[in-house]
Amino acid sequence: MGELKYLNKFFYNYKKRIIIGLIITIVARIFALVAPNLVGDSITLIEEYSLKNSIDVDFLTKELLNNIIFILLSALASGILTFIMRQTLINVSRYIEFDLKNEIFQKYQELNISFYKNNRIGDLMNRISEDVSKVRMYVGPALMYTINTISLFVIIISYMLSIDIKLTLYTIIPLPILSILIYKLSRQINIKSKGVQESLSRLTTFSQESFSGVSIIKSNTIENKVIDFMLDFSQDTKEKSIDLAKFQSWFFPMMLLLIGLSNIIVIFIGGNQYIDGSISLGVLAEFIIYVNMLTWPVATVGWVTSIVQQAEASQKRINEFLSEKSNIVSNNHKEYAFNGEITFKNVSLTYKETNIKAVNKLNFKIKKGQSLGVIGSVGSGKSTLLELIIRNYDVDNGEVIIDNKNIKDHNLSLLRENIGYTPQTTFLFSETIYNNIKFGNVNASKNDIEYYSKIACFHKEILSFPKKYLSVLGERGINLSGGQKQRLAIARALLKQPKILLIDDSLSALDTQTERTVIENLMEETKNITKVIVSHRISTIEKCDLILVLENGKVIQSGKHADLFKERGYYRDTYNKQKRKK
Repeated sequence: MGELKYLNKFFYNYKKRIIIGLIITIVARIFALVAPNLVGDSITLIEEYSLKNSIDVDFLTKELLNNIIFILLSALASGILTFIMRQTLINVSRYIEFDLKNEIFQKYQELNISFYKNNRIGDLMNRISEDVSKVRMYVGPALMYTINTISLFVIIISYMLSIDIKLTLYTIIPLPILSILIYKLSRQINIKSKGVQESLSRLTTFSQESFSGVSIIKSNTIENKVIDFMLDFSQDTKEKSIDLAKFQSWFFPMMLLLIGLSNIIVIFIGGNQYIDGSISLGVLAEFIIYVNMLTWPVATVGWVTSIVQQAEASQKRINEFLSEKSNIVSNNHKEYAFNGEITFKNVSLTYKETNIKAVNKLNFKIKKGQSLGVIGSVGSGKSTLLELIIRNYDVDNGEVIIDNKNIKDHNLSLLRENIGYTPQTTFLFSETIYNNIKFGNVNASKNDIEYYSKIACFHKEILSFPKKYLSVLGERGINLSGGQKQRLAIARALLKQPKILLIDDSLSALDTQTERTVIENLMEETKNITKVIVSHRISTIEKCDLILVLENGKVIQSGKHADLFKERGYYRDTYNKQKRKK
């Protein structure tokens, strides 16, 4: 149970509820012991009456009636207390499930981009849903039944020992055998539970990717192939689950067998003692009831063991991610003003996942309110430059300096709050257009949202939608065109009113006239905002104060549009090609 130690802090947070639940459990079990004792006394009274005729009938009737009333009252009290116990301890499991899910989700938010490149979304979802559900069964039902079983065992065995030590010792002979069998089976359950969860993760990942890429699947007519893959994943999960179920199914019949063995021992040993006259018939009956009272707790030992082993396997998978450390760390938590000046000094970065050198000894400087245009072939390092400014990655060599301070010394949250970023691939939520724009600034007013939509040349098109700004988008904005998605993303970034605006080829899907209008609006609206615009189109960046031409992560040309046009090279060649296409 080493991995489950992580949950101890949650148990500590709810220790009062757990202690109350423990006390209620013990009291409930004490009430539960009243019935067997009264049944034993009643049988003893009847035995004395029938054998010795030494008890008055009225006295016998009165005693039996009193015993029946006390049995009913004790059963009622035990039932009420058991209900309260369940409400107390099961509720704790829900609280812990809530806390654990939030902690995992918060951890997911803290981890850097590299983590998400190396892990699949389906697996992340499975760990925060399926694996946490397995853990909840440990902190809820398993904990409750463990407390219940231990309390019942201690109380019943102690009471049985006080009545007859010899008979009690014979009765518990099967328990060591039970312990060995549980140990053997639980080891296999742990291994097989981990296999089931890993298989479920693969199944969840494949399902999620299939639904997200359904348009690609249909357009390439590979539905049957995808179904075959799905069947393979499902078959693997089914086989592993059945294999696990086979081991789990051993527990209950094994418990019943051992309880039955205990009953036989009680009847045989107790019967001989009764014949010898060392115990009464009431004691023998009482012991049989006690042994059968242990049937369900003993049966739950196997069930609880299975739950604990599955929870251990799931918590191990959860701990793997909770122990991940982000290499993007912020040691500054102060609040201060941003201007937006950006300087790159000999900046180099190699992606560890691919060993590709994305930028190599990059140098430039742009002051507050200036604009930088970046152009180059595919894989030249354009998007990486923006990723470094927003600090999704840290440089290998050199310095990224914002406002004369190394980017690593900035308050990371504050840095990103002051940056408006439109990535190459626009991500839209399954929400209204209004809320999708509002993600840029959750405190923005309706007038602000409409104003920046106009700047992005998107306002008129939104008004043509049936529900205008309240029109709900499909998953990832599937019911918008590429150009509409890009303009929505620009409106979202501008709504933030940032000090630095980063645009990563976010006008590529627009026609020439709309692009020109958006660029003019941007330049007019963002005079005091530092802008870095990445594009494949020279028309998008030709009005920038400084233009960089990248190739294999290096600057091969730099300057203003007029100066670069005079030089022979990539920039002029690209300009002429694009002009001819028009």
